[in-house]
This record gives sequence, C-alpha cells and structure tokens, in this order.
Amino acid sequence: MSDDIILSVRDLSKYYAKVRALSGVSLDVRRGEVLALCGENGAGKSTFIKMLTGAETPSHGEIVFDGKTYKSLDPMLSMELGIAAVYQEFSLIPFLSIAENIFYGREIKYKSGMLNLKEMYARAQKLFDDMGMNIDVRKRVCDIGVAYQQLVEILKAVSRKPKFIILDEPTAPLTLKETAIFFNIVRKLREQNTTIIFISHRLEEVFEMCDRAAVFMDGTFVTVRDVKDFTMKSLIASMVGREISGDYPSPRRTTDEVILECRHLSNDKVHDVSFVLHRGEIIGFGGLVGAGRTEVARAIFGADPVTDGEIIFRGVPYRPSSPRHALRSGIGLIPEDRKSQGVLLGLVVRENVVFSSLPRYLKGGFIIDSKKEKAATAGYIKELNIKTPSMEQLVRNLSGGNQQKVVLGRILSTECDVLIFDEPTRGIDVGAKQEIYSLMCELADRGKSIIMISSEMPELIGMSQRIYVMSEGRITSELHRGEFSQEKILESASQGRKQAA
Repeated sequence: MSDDIILSVRDLSKYYAKVRALSGVSLDVRRGEVLALCGENGAGKSTFIKMLTGAETPSHGEIVFDGKTYKSLDPMLSMELGIAAVYQEFSLIPFLSIAENIFYGREIKYKSGMLNLKEMYARAQKLFDDMGMNIDVRKRVCDIGVAYQQLVEILKAVSRKPKFIILDEPTAPLTLKETAIFFNIVRKLREQNTTIIFISHRLEEVFEMCDRAAVFMDGTFVTVRDVKDFTMKSLIASMVGREISGDYPSPRRTTDEVILECRHLSNDKVHDVSFVLHRGEIIGFGGLVGAGRTEVARAIFGADPVTDGEIIFRGVPYRPSSPRHALRSGIGLIPEDRKSQGVLLGLVVRENVVFSSLPRYLKGGFIIDSKKEKAATAGYIKELNIKTPSMEQLVRNLSGGNQQKVVLGRILSTECDVLIFDEPTRGIDVGAKQEIYSLMCELADRGKSIIMISSEMPELIGMSQRIYVMSEGRITSELHRGEFSQEKILESASQGRKQAA
C-alpha cells in the first residue's frame, strides 16, 4: 500500500443471515483527504463505517489501515489505531459538563486520583476557543441546544487527535451559523493532515468541502471520483440509479378558509406570536437555532403550556391540555427528533402506526381487532411507500427515511386536519426527501393544513406558500412567495438578536 493511502478495504462484505447489507466493497482512502460517502438510506454506508470502527465484524474481506492488514477490528483496536467516529446518535452524558464529556473515560486526575476539574476545564475551553466556539465548557450538556450538542460530540472526537475521523451526518441538526463553525473545524483538521470520511444528505456540502465522493447503492460500491468530476445531477443519478428532479412540488389547491389562528401566543419561550393557517396551505417557519420555532409547535400541540394569548381552531377557542388532547382535537406533530420523540424503536411497524389511534381498532371496548389493525397498517405502508420486509419489522432496523414515514403514518392514522412537520427531512437521503415533499403536497391537496419548520433554506423556500420568520421567540416577518429570498429570511432571523445586542 502506497504511503499516500491510509485505508484500503478489499472485497469487504457483511451479511445478516442471508440478507446482504454490503457486498464486495474495494476502496482506497487517501491520507489527509475529505472523502464523501454518498447513497440513499440503506445503501450500506453505515454498515461500512461500523466495520471500520469495530462495531460490526465483516463477513468477508480485509481492512488495511496504515500498512497493516486486519480481518476485522474491534472498538478498542480501532481507537488505538487512531480511528474516531461521530454518529448521528449522541453518546453524551446530559448531566455532566461539556468539559467532563470531552474527557469522559480519560479524565485528568491528580496523583491522589481525584479529578483535576480545573485542568479539564482549561484544556476543553482552549479547544473550543481555538475552533471558534464561544461557549462556557462548565455548562451541562442538557442545558445547551441540539446543535451545540452535535458540535460538542465532534470536538470530543477531535480532542483525541485521531488520524482518521468519520463524521456521520454531522450537520443534520446545524443551522448556517453552526455549520460555519463545523466547516472551520474541518479546515483545521485538514491542516493537521487528518483523514475525514464525511457522510451527509446535504449534497451541496459534499461539493463545498470534499475532495472525492464514493457512491454506494443497494449494499454495493458504485464508483469513486473527484468531486469536481460530478455535477449535482450526475451525483444524484449515481446514488439512486435514476433521474430525480430538483424541483419542489407545490399544492394545487388553496383556500381562504382559516383553520388555525394564533393570537398573541406566549409562554416563557415564545412571546406575542400571531399567525394564521388556511385549509390546504403549507406555511414555513424559519429562523436560527433557539429562535422559538419548535417551542411554538410544542405549545400548539399541548406539550408546553400557553400562559397568554389564544388559539382558534376550526373557528372555536382551543387550549390543548396535552399532546393526547391535541391529537384527539385534530392537530398532529411530526417531531424534530424522531428517534426519541417520534418512533417507538422497540416496537414493530404495525404497533407504531396504530399507537396514537388505538381506540379506532378496539372491538368490545378493550380487545384489539387485529384484522382491522393489520389492514390499516398495510394501507399506510403502501400509501407512504414504507420500505420494510413486513409490518412486523422492528422500527429500529429501518432507515431514517422510513422511520420518518412510520411517524407520519402514526399521525395520519389519527385523521388530523393540521399537521406540524418539525425538520421533516433531517438526516434523510435525496430520494426519500422527494417522497416526503410529494406526500406533504398530496395531504395539502386533500385539505390538510401543514406547518413546516425547517432549517434548510432551499426546502423552506421551495415548499412554503408563506414563511413566518422567528427570532428570540418572536415572529419578525411574514413573507409571501414573491418575496422569498435567503437574504430576507436571514436578515429577519437575526433581527431580534441585533435588537437585544
């Protein structure tokens, strides 16, 4: 293996019983490069990186790292070799400080064995300062937002000074400000000749920061090329095996009927929020992390209290006492964090789909009508194109896009009139995104009304008929289609912060 190749995998394969997850992958990774792994959910990317970190054992093939050949790696060996990984699921301990999380498992101690917190805080603070992150490392992880938790997770890996780092959807929870910090981290790693494998469904980031792109499809390796040799269209076609339009669908019918109106809605996180939603309309909520968008959704859904103002739903006052009350009233939420708040990972697809509407499937008041339950689940699997071996498949084994569809099926089974999508395509591949967009427009055409919260600017502009921009818990502007622009949205999103400053 030449000196400029740090990793070479040869005929790497992984089977679960007779199910192929990855087959015959041979790929070289150059020292100090940023290599993108591209492919739809279920293409084999996660299986590939898990074999590099020792989380999975190859069924066949070999791994050559830094000149040495291995049939398999285990997590300890992988770490000793200098391989680090940042996965989509956080491994942080919420009630410990940022610094304690950074050094967890390799704490700095006095000779007596007591923790040297002062030194840990100082080293962690320097690390964050050097990376351009203005944050107090003494804060508990549970007291910072999801975006900053992701950056902490990344710097936790960086603090080990790895030779080779794997970043799995690192920017999924980040907005523009935090993404800029992330790009700065990557630049510094490149300067240190650290090799990076980068997985992202935000393909514009692949073109912005990667040297080459390796494409996987259906568990097989398709091609690897310099990024400059791809166009967005050709990269997508390589990933999905078909042409996908980059256009956003839009609802065909809109009405003037107001189905939901918030008047001066307030609690400890949102202030004087007023807006209207028409039947069959898709409205977008834009803003930076912490702007209050999710908090508005939670208040409408009954997850957070409303201390002032009023909500008018279907022409009458509405004050939700709980999420169950909201669902029964006809308002559903597809949450931002589908793994912890959306799907029930330990249950099968069928159980997830009917979970929020069980009374509809009871006979005699307490016995589940299994025939009716299965028929309904089969209907949603077909309607939403959920890719699953059967309705008895555990949801934890589905791809992110299909988990999102299961959440949608569960909410649709309640027959809600208003649907709130909080970051509907976060961590979802380009093919599944198009399916979610089409589903949203089909629902709007059926008379459903949709509130969409999104940090992806093209998605926000492409899918919304009107956009409300929030900052510091307040709505700072309402934009109509002819007024949409990234500049206007960002200006409004920072308006409240400028005033506070």
